[in-house]
Amino acid sequence: MYNKKLIEEKANSIRISALDAIHNAGTGHPGGSLSAADIVATLYFYKMNINPENPNWEDRDRFVLSKGHACPILYAALAERGFFDKENLKRLRKIDSFLQGHPDMKKTPGVDMSTGSLGQGFSAAVGMAIAGKMDKKSYKVYCLLGCGESQEGQVWEAAMSAGHFKLDNLIAIIDCNHLQIDGTNEEVMGIGDISEKYKASNWNVINIDGHDVEQIARALDMADSFKGKPTVIIAETIKGKGVSFMENRVDWHGKAPNGDELNASLAELGGIR
Repeated sequence: MYNKKLIEEKANSIRISALDAIHNAGTGHPGGSLSAADIVATLYFYKMNINPENPNWEDRDRFVLSKGHACPILYAALAERGFFDKENLKRLRKIDSFLQGHPDMKKTPGVDMSTGSLGQGFSAAVGMAIAGKMDKKSYKVYCLLGCGESQEGQVWEAAMSAGHFKLDNLIAIIDCNHLQIDGTNEEVMGIGDISEKYKASNWNVINIDGHDVEQIARALDMADSFKGKPTVIIAETIKGKGVSFMENRVDWHGKAPNGDELNASLAELGGIR
């Protein structure tokens, strides 16, 4: 059931948890985690059919974080949803922890695909959607990509495959925050009109504000009911969303906040260290 207030509260909560985890680790990727928080919260607290008590349930919806470096926000959502205790977030990137710097499907409850090398998660999601069709399953496969990740050639091979096979059980979401580790997308390698590229590959395209949970939920519902083509939701976002001094700052792509910066972040988000 859709509950706007609940989703917004969960998005704020997982932002707090992700930042705290990155601070404890002393390393990680806050910018892209924060930009994806509203999308991830809407998926995990509204849309996806999952069971924390049975993470490997055969008929569950699948989620692939193709931009695997943003795993702090995924881990925070999984903990918030009950897949494991929140205390484990303090072990992010620690030796012998099951919460590593990129998702590991063999060790982390609720992670459906190991990702890290950009572009590969999307290809895996296409394969999972094909398997669902072959097995005549009703589950959906959701895949979150970054806009910088869309510079990878493998992304477009996967997109063409999904369009060719008419994978209407696949929903891709692009976190378009327009920044990557070395600068803006346009400075590093312009990716052109993503909407038109996906349309040319036989995709249904929906454009939204990636921080408006009503728009996110509506787009996911539209994608769920669309038949004959895969759907891509192109979500305009702000890198570092929710923390004023991180917003639209490329230097927060992969830098952990120190103690003072964490306190300032939590003060804006209403959290307590």
